Amino acid sequence: MGRFIFRKSLYGLLVLWGVVTLVFAIFSINPGDPARMLLGQRVDEEALQAVNRELGLDLPIVHQYILYLNDISPVSIHNTADKNSRIYLDSQKYKTLVSVPLGSTSIAVKQPYLRRSYQSRKPVSEIISEALPGTALLAIVAICFALVVGVSIGVVTALYKDSFIDKFALFTAVLGMSTPSFFSAIIVSWLGGYLWAETMSLPMLPIVGLLIFALITWFGKGRKSLMEAFSAGLKGMLLGLGVHTLIWLFFGISSGGLGSFLFVSFPGTGLDMTGSMYGVDVFEGKFLALGNLILPVITLGIRPLAVVVQLTRNSMLDVLSQDYIRTARAKGLSQSRIVIKHALRNAMNPVITAVSGWFASMLAGAVFIEFVFNWKGLGLQVFQSLQTDDYPVVMGSVLVIAAIFVIINIFVDILYGWLDPRIRIK
Repeated sequence: MGRFIFRKSLYGLLVLWGVVTLVFAIFSINPGDPARMLLGQRVDEEALQAVNRELGLDLPIVHQYILYLNDISPVSIHNTADKNSRIYLDSQKYKTLVSVPLGSTSIAVKQPYLRRSYQSRKPVSEIISEALPGTALLAIVAICFALVVGVSIGVVTALYKDSFIDKFALFTAVLGMSTPSFFSAIIVSWLGGYLWAETMSLPMLPIVGLLIFALITWFGKGRKSLMEAFSAGLKGMLLGLGVHTLIWLFFGISSGGLGSFLFVSFPGTGLDMTGSMYGVDVFEGKFLALGNLILPVITLGIRPLAVVVQLTRNSMLDVLSQDYIRTARAKGLSQSRIVIKHALRNAMNPVITAVSGWFASMLAGAVFIEFVFNWKGLGLQVFQSLQTDDYPVVMGSVLVIAAIFVIINIFVDILYGWLDPRIRIK
């Protein structure tokens, strides 16, 4: 097991080194003058040279790369005698944990130094530590939403394979996977935070169709199961939606007249379109508005939810066809016990793998959602830094996200190796 953990950790370090190299190369060849950006256009040459030296931009690109690796590495080499040295162990820059002196140099164990922001001159690590909790909260709640709802729908569709519910859920899942995040963010914010914020006006015919078809199926001749009634209700809802659309196309629907009979009003969402984590009250001042988390969570969770539904369904179908499931049924075990205790536990491996990857991806993919909903997180910070060419903040954010992604994947691999020894052998 120790060799397995060492090998996976080594692979993770190699991936991080590749990310660091790629990020440094991309932002090093980008046109622009950070020194002039800091000092302004009207500045003398001596001040420009001083800032370029401070940032290390007067060195060859290879030397810059080595210095950058030395700064972000938790174990680094520093000079302790010459304050003018490029690698001088400055206590204001480096938060050193342990330092081993070797003459005029020392080997230090420190927190990675991600440089300073070009705009605010604040340490990048401080900027990221302020922005990361908002993104982490958004990603955690979104992945929990996707996991709970997705697994539930996936189990139901597997139990009722090839039924209308199965086909409807798969169609919806494909639609959710194919919808770009920025487009769904705009639609969800417009509907939930603006159009339906105070009053939710929904077409009456789909609701009536759902209720009538479901009740007729449930209470009709030869009483059906609850799932069959729900399936019939979905068909009625789609039929009502089709009739509503035809009326709208041929006759038009205004707020009065025919429109007043075709819509039914419900209480609105009461949510802000921006979805900011904090609200401002005239009398009480700034307050935490966790209710505004709902719309960004739904938007961010749509795509992983669709993936979880399909993975759970396919994995459940594979497990339900196994011999031990047939044996459990032959012993007379209840359907709920077979599904929850035997089938679902063994069907969750691919789902856990997907969830671990999606959680790390959410930290990077939340840029559009945070921008649309004005959510104060790492994604919004990266977007604003790109607008102002604040490259240290962007580079530091990318490295932090990559590190989280690698750590999560290493943890999942180690967990699999512990659960299944065959994986360690491979």
